[in-house]
Amino acid sequence: MARKSLVSVVSDAVLDQIVSGEIAVDAALPTEAELGQTYDVSRMTVREALKTLQAQNVVRVVPGRGTYVTPISQWTDLAPVLRMASHGASQGEASLQLVEVRRMIETGAAALAATRRTDADLALLDVHLDDMRRGNASNDLELFVAGDIAFHDVILRATGNVFVGVLFDPLARVMREKRQQTSAVPEIQQHAIAEHESVLLAIRSGDPERARLAMDSHMTQTSNDLRRYVLQAP
Repeated sequence: MARKSLVSVVSDAVLDQIVSGEIAVDAALPTEAELGQTYDVSRMTVREALKTLQAQNVVRVVPGRGTYVTPISQWTDLAPVLRMASHGASQGEASLQLVEVRRMIETGAAALAATRRTDADLALLDVHLDDMRRGNASNDLELFVAGDIAFHDVILRATGNVFVGVLFDPLARVMREKRQQTSAVPEIQQHAIAEHESVLLAIRSGDPERARLAMDSHMTQTSNDLRRYVLQAP
């Protein structure tokens, strides 16, 4: 196995220990020698792996004391943050934070799409909304979720702004997992269909403010339903 691959394997393994809580926030990592023994690699490989995590601000080096786990709020790379968001007790909070990010990006995207969408975009939105309806009627969760994700993807592309999709893409995997969880609730599906219908009408109208408000309403519905039906929070 190439040394670069070994570095990646070790950094991923240490990150898994952090994400799982095996190594807690502000706790010290095992020494380089101990990590080398655990993963059967050289100390140089361990050192490079820790440098990778340090560059992401996942860990910090305290001279003379060792390497410590940094609080997630200080992590600076999206990949480890997404891995943490997919794991453990923090999932509920992470789901709500993802909705907050979606609100910031997708309300603006809907407003742009209202002024730039093509007839082909509108036709695709109709198709994907119909997939959501059919998935709901036939209790086909996969079809419903696929239609939901595709609907939003069309809106992002319809902005005509190449940066929107690039910024949003890294969130796609985690968001797909979250949608599988939330969309399993029939009430959430019904609410989502009604909100998507409003978004489509607003984008079709060509009114950017109406489209922005419709998407904002959808994000509010998503957040409220997440709290009520999934997290069971007041």
